Amino acid sequence: MLRLAALRLPQIALTLALLSLAAWFAIGLMPGDPVSLALFSDPRLTPEDIARLRALHSLDQPMLERYLAWAGGVLRGEFGYSRLFAQPVPAVLWPALRSTLVLVGAAVALAAAAGVALGGLAALRPRAAPLVDAATLLAQAVPSFWLGILLIILFAVRLGWLPAGGAPEPGGSVLPFLVLPVATIAFGQMAAYARHAAAALTAELARPHITSARARGGSEARVLWRHALPNAAVPLLTLLALDAGGLVSGALVTETVFARPGMGKLLYDAVMGNDYNLALLALLLVALVTMLATLAADLAQRWLDPRLDA
Repeated sequence: MLRLAALRLPQIALTLALLSLAAWFAIGLMPGDPVSLALFSDPRLTPEDIARLRALHSLDQPMLERYLAWAGGVLRGEFGYSRLFAQPVPAVLWPALRSTLVLVGAAVALAAAAGVALGGLAALRPRAAPLVDAATLLAQAVPSFWLGILLIILFAVRLGWLPAGGAPEPGGSVLPFLVLPVATIAFGQMAAYARHAAAALTAELARPHITSARARGGSEARVLWRHALPNAAVPLLTLLALDAGGLVSGALVTETVFARPGMGKLLYDAVMGNDYNLALLALLLVALVTMLATLAADLAQRWLDPRLDA
């Protein structure tokens, strides 16, 4: 496992460098720049003002030189300022990241638990498999924005049990504001976990060591969760690793429907507003978390199944 980590970490660093270069040029080639936006908001700017603003944002330099200066600052821990928010990038990024981690992390945990439970039901009770398939198809077919609006109408407008969105007042409980958006995200993600869990557990329950466990008098529940699930968890870990990027990048549609400030909306605003420092750091953070989660999943798979190291 240590050899795998030693091989993958340099690859992660190289991928981040190439991704940052590609993202820098992609954002830089978009129409409009900070000076153009300032000129649009205040047409009274003189040519001298425009030249001063271009120099202030280093727009009078070649794009490669600007990228190298930015990359050198990032390596020194200098992440720059957000043009849109007029604050240091970490000060803007951290509150949005914290909000998204709470929201999407709770949704992924709920989706994984519900999906594995449904997959286990389908594997143990073949007669229930069509019902599980119908539930997963429904979860995949329902658009998240439509489900979110439906939940708001039912639980916030009609019944008045939960808030329709937003964030709590300082010192208030955050739990009521999380229920509806977490349920919206988890309902759609549950389908993938249920399908993978059902397929993996069904295949695992047919193996000889499961027959031996049953012959020793083990209950079906014990056989499933104690003997079958650890081996069936290998593909589920891969699915969890792929969802790690969503933990950081956020759920733009759901966050918009429920008026939650998060990484999805922040990343969208940064890209559309040509906020280089904020957009690039957010993109690299998403990529880094995704690659580290994939590495962690590979290491966990080798820990669960040492034969993968052979």
